[in-house]
Amino acid sequence: MNAVKIIGWFLLLGGLVAGCADKDGSREDRAMNRYIDRLLGEMTVEEKIGQLNLTSIEGSVRTGPAIRTGTGEKIVRGEVGGLLNVMSSEKILELQRIAVNESRMGIPLLFGMDVIHGYNTVFPIPLGLSATWNRSSIETAARISAVEASAQGVCWTYSPMVDISYDARWGRVAEGAGEDPYLASEVAVAYVKGYQGNLTRNDQILACVKHFALYGAPEGGKDYNTVDMSRMRMFNEYFPPFEAAVKAGVGSLMTAFNEVEGVPAGANDWLMSDVLRQRWGFDGFVVTDWDAVREMTVHGIGDLQGVSVRALKAGLDMDMASQGFAGTLKKSYDEGKVTLQQIDRACRRILEAKYKLGLFADPYKYCDTARVKTDVFTPAHRAEARRIAAESFVLLKNRDNILPLDKKGSIAVIGPLADNRSNIVGTWSLGADYRTPVTILDGLRRTVGDRVELRYAKGCNLTYDTALERRVSQWGKSFPRDGRSDAAMREEALALARRSDVVVAVMGEAAEMSGEGASRTSLDIPDAQKELLEKLEATGKPIVLVLCTGRPLTLAWEQEHLDAILNIWFPGTEAGLAVSDVLFGDAEPGGRLTMTFPRSLGQVPIRYHHRKTGRPPHPDGSIAAYVTGYIDETHLPLYPFGYGLSYTTFGYGKVLLDKQTIHEGETLTARVEVTNTGTRGGNEVVQLYIGDRVGSVTRPVKELKGFEKIHLEPGERRTVSFTITPELLKFYDNRLEYILEPGEFEVMIGPDSHRTKSAVFTLTAAD
Repeated sequence: MNAVKIIGWFLLLGGLVAGCADKDGSREDRAMNRYIDRLLGEMTVEEKIGQLNLTSIEGSVRTGPAIRTGTGEKIVRGEVGGLLNVMSSEKILELQRIAVNESRMGIPLLFGMDVIHGYNTVFPIPLGLSATWNRSSIETAARISAVEASAQGVCWTYSPMVDISYDARWGRVAEGAGEDPYLASEVAVAYVKGYQGNLTRNDQILACVKHFALYGAPEGGKDYNTVDMSRMRMFNEYFPPFEAAVKAGVGSLMTAFNEVEGVPAGANDWLMSDVLRQRWGFDGFVVTDWDAVREMTVHGIGDLQGVSVRALKAGLDMDMASQGFAGTLKKSYDEGKVTLQQIDRACRRILEAKYKLGLFADPYKYCDTARVKTDVFTPAHRAEARRIAAESFVLLKNRDNILPLDKKGSIAVIGPLADNRSNIVGTWSLGADYRTPVTILDGLRRTVGDRVELRYAKGCNLTYDTALERRVSQWGKSFPRDGRSDAAMREEALALARRSDVVVAVMGEAAEMSGEGASRTSLDIPDAQKELLEKLEATGKPIVLVLCTGRPLTLAWEQEHLDAILNIWFPGTEAGLAVSDVLFGDAEPGGRLTMTFPRSLGQVPIRYHHRKTGRPPHPDGSIAAYVTGYIDETHLPLYPFGYGLSYTTFGYGKVLLDKQTIHEGETLTARVEVTNTGTRGGNEVVQLYIGDRVGSVTRPVKELKGFEKIHLEPGERRTVSFTITPELLKFYDNRLEYILEPGEFEVMIGPDSHRTKSAVFTLTAAD
């Protein structure tokens, strides 16, 4: 009988005999500590190191008694703590049986997966989800993702990604919440709550916030590249979402690939020990990203044994895929380079996570294979995906209110992305069934039936660059090139457009043109599509661009020449129905940008909350010499942070403060009246920004500090109130002290970061 079975009764006994909370922690914590102490006392050094090893399946693991090689044998020997991206609930059940019944200690495995924006039911990419500005919708998407993933045996997701980025060249902006630390913090909390709940049920899973830290600021926008910045900037701009996730109780954290102050993040003791553990009190475990321990040797800080020692000492608990811990730590222990205490510390954190997930009480908690039929891709889940997708769409332009379209006449649907089923779900959709997504063309057909004459032409290939097209066809998202010439395809589309009332052009990026390893030097719509758009515009027909993208693009020509632009990101499995809902006015385009869209590539990186300079640019965007800006382009973006149009219009009254002066420790209330001045009901995101007019260090021109999403019917008015607390006014100075400084502050409220109305108050020092 294995050790877990022998001591398993302590789970119940510990809960029965433990008293009230005391200095050693809660009753549950004491029971857990006693249980893990006994486990650690029974385990060999090799078995403890095995718990630190996260790997993928190698060789074969078949169901049935003892017919296994590779990973299965490692599990029997206690050399594996968890597996990632196992895509079968039946296989997970068998692997867990091997761990529990055939390894000496019987310790259950963790099963992790990249469940980034849904499992079988796929939601908009995370950048799109953040554009909803709706905490509840993001939490719902995470909740459904957890339900479906857990039904497949997964108990741990590598999400949310909360890396701040101002550089749209970096492909992984698609996976984040944009450029603002306040909004990203709110999004992080929503994800953690949605995934984890209280971790008591078999449809709640462990979240993993990533990538700690600074991964979103690589030089040149190149993925995995060098990062270098001041600590003051780290704490004020890049760390807040991670700290928010920690305070929300996230159970695990993933390190970044990049270096921080010359030391790769996975071996950086300042990050993992000083900041994460001591400052923030994180009590979960830390895992690397894929192969990151081995990659430290390529960074040039040591051989595999040396970097593994550094990583363990710095506070890394689990090594994903590199076999650095599994292959070298026992040798380092024998040579006195690491201590048993250091190994035990990491092992304890992994065991604690398994305990909190309930795997010691029930190793098969997530192995109810019947749930696949009842909890996955349900009508209710799909309805939520459809609703949330529409809420994420950002209406960038709507000349003469061409949208919403009437369900009559004829519509030409043109573009290589209009009828591509697999591409529309976006990057990192590992659990998706690519037979199920609703294409844009399918969605329009289902919605209008025979009331509208729909005509379709592909019009062009994705791009003229065939090598690029092949590169972005991974993960099953293929773009078979049309056998006709470019000219023939284009002429078919133009002829169709000329005899239609309106053109709906579905164009933009392919899914894998953004995401991991997908940095770009151009932010334009790909060349073949851009040329077709220009030819379509020349027909004189109204053009509605339905834009697929995983990042901000440069759309200056499109903004000037096209009639409407609806940015749909990559909407997920219900894409076509959600797009149809919005195009025909059955749903509102509810999104607002969470990343600034530049006018040209030369403006990148760009953000709304830039710091003040001694020679600021002209507020109206005019070009001038000897100020911060360019001689050939305005400094203003094409679309600012927070921007998005509606099918109605809203008016804002004056910003009213209930006090003009407050003392430290006091609060004030800012109010604004918002009116629906249009003829349709609609949603508005009322945004609060605060600017610190004078500080001991330079401060941003403004910072988002609150928002509220409201619905107003035509003519309806509502007063929106924000409470401004001292906490909202604090910042980290150049000594990394979190301070509140007296002085003048400007309160700005509006529909985006540029169109605001303001009022000023003064904060005085406490008596």
